[in-house]
Amino acid sequence: MFTELPLLPADPILGLSAAYHADTNPDKVDLGVGVYKTEQGNTPILGCVKQAEAELFKTEASKVYTPPAGIPGANRAAAALAFGEEHTVIHDQRLATIQTPGGSGALRAAAELIAKARPDATVWVSTPTWGNHIPLLSSAGLTLKEYPYYNFSQQRIDFDGMLNTLSQAGKNDVVLLHACCHNPSGADLTQAQWQQLTSLASEQGFTPFIDMAYQGFGDGIAEDAYGVRLMADTLPELILAMSFSKNLGLYRERTGSLNIVAPSATAASANLSQMLSITRGLYSMPPAHGSSLVDIIYHDRTLHAQWLQELADMRERISGLRQQLVTALNHQQQHTDFSFIAEQRGMFSFLGLSEPQVTRLKSEFSVYMTDNSRINIAGVNSGNLEYLAQSVCQVLR
Repeated sequence: MFTELPLLPADPILGLSAAYHADTNPDKVDLGVGVYKTEQGNTPILGCVKQAEAELFKTEASKVYTPPAGIPGANRAAAALAFGEEHTVIHDQRLATIQTPGGSGALRAAAELIAKARPDATVWVSTPTWGNHIPLLSSAGLTLKEYPYYNFSQQRIDFDGMLNTLSQAGKNDVVLLHACCHNPSGADLTQAQWQQLTSLASEQGFTPFIDMAYQGFGDGIAEDAYGVRLMADTLPELILAMSFSKNLGLYRERTGSLNIVAPSATAASANLSQMLSITRGLYSMPPAHGSSLVDIIYHDRTLHAQWLQELADMRERISGLRQQLVTALNHQQQHTDFSFIAEQRGMFSFLGLSEPQVTRLKSEFSVYMTDNSRINIAGVNSGNLEYLAQSVCQVLR
């Protein structure tokens, strides 16, 4: 049955990681895989997570299946983090929330829901966007179109182009947006731009589909959810995929959430029933461990405060690295102004290098990044900063 299947190429990011690990150069630099790293190059288990795991170990009395929608306390936490404790969509019961296997699980379940509700829907995706968005959405049979987002030559958002293109989106269309820390560009919408985009959604009738994978990594929990909360305030419907991989470091626990804002409590109940039917056919029941930790950390005052501080430490470290990298790059050369990197948010930025320049960085200097020169800022540290800047400037000459 399977002997005729062709060999597929390795995933670009995972293949890059394998090449990095095989490299014997002691000065090698990994700026590829999008995980947070400490100054020592480790992806840590947060202190609040360790304490929550100890509490869970003491109190967990069964390994029975979770409820189909997931751990109730974790779902309440996800809703509160996304919309705020007092948001009307929560109090009016217009929100349907389920736990998913990571943000990817939320995206795929949402895609299936869209396909079920509107098989002829078009989903508009930013250029560029996270590499896995298109496979996750197209696997559900959805039609995809692109809208301009990042101007590579000017290192900023092409907001006029974005609005002009999305003015073609209609009431059966869905527009995929990044809540914050845009992956892969690091260029985020301003509050004024979110307001204009929300007005356009209201006028055109399209449904926003927001991916919030990095809440708290940009400017703060509430600040990073500005667009989510504004659209929920204004529009009758909203799709939100969330991930706890980054802000709680729960990468391998696959902890995410899918939230659907509906026009009424009745519609929200119907949406929830459809979401559970879809996920039953995809993976049956969600995993428990990561969401149990979300529940404990969010509802324990001490652990919650500890988490917010640890999250702030990660956010401030990334912000500081951005400025240090700009200083180092601009000090080494004067032809390219890299100041835009410090103005961006989250873990990613484009260096603006050509593919041959990126190839040379890998082959001659053992500096690893994706072919479009997207880098993970968290891969920079005091030990490799100068070498990285020197290597980049070498290929720019």
